[in-house]
Formats: sequence, structure tokens, C-alpha cells
Amino acid sequence: MNILTMVTAEVDQDRAVDLIAAFEAMLAEGLPDGLLESRLLGDGEGHWAIHSLWRDRGALDAMRAAPEPPAAPTLFRRFGGDPSLVVLPVLAASQQPQ
Repeated sequence: MNILTMVTAEVDQDRAVDLIAAFEAMLAEGLPDGLLESRLLGDGEGHWAIHSLWRDRGALDAMRAAPEPPAAPTLFRRFGGDPSLVVLPVLAASQQPQ
């Protein structure tokens, strides 16, 4: 079963360009095993979220057990955010699970 993580934080909108560039640089380094896709979302008012779709709970747990801290909360902290995490199983989707 796929797992969706949502990491949210408030980051000053004045830092948007740098935050987006840092997220894109993070993606360019490659995704951890089991991370199927990840998106940065922002509302233009300083409310940000990173939604990441994981193959399964085991893939998420393996990333979280790695010595490096999870990338999404680390990114928001770098820009002064106080990240919050929600982990949800995907119960139905427009596409078949990967």
C-alpha cells in the first residue's frame, strides 16, 4: 500500500525563490529508494507543503532509519520553518499503486 507524507511549514514568502531552488536541487540529487514522487506546494502567502508518495511503509521506515535526517523537514528548517508531519496510507487513487 502506498503511503503519502505531508510535511507543512510556514516560511516567509520573501524566501520563496530560494526555497523552490533548494527543493529542486534536492530532487536533482536523486530520490531515496521507494520514494515515487515528491511535490512542493505553496499558496503565495507563506504556507508550504511537501507531499511525498512512498511505495509502502517499509520504504518510508527505511528512509527514516537512515543516518541522515529526513529531507523535507530539514529543508523547511533551513528556511526558518517549524515543520509538521502527517503520514497517511493511500486508500484510493486515480492511478493504480506503484
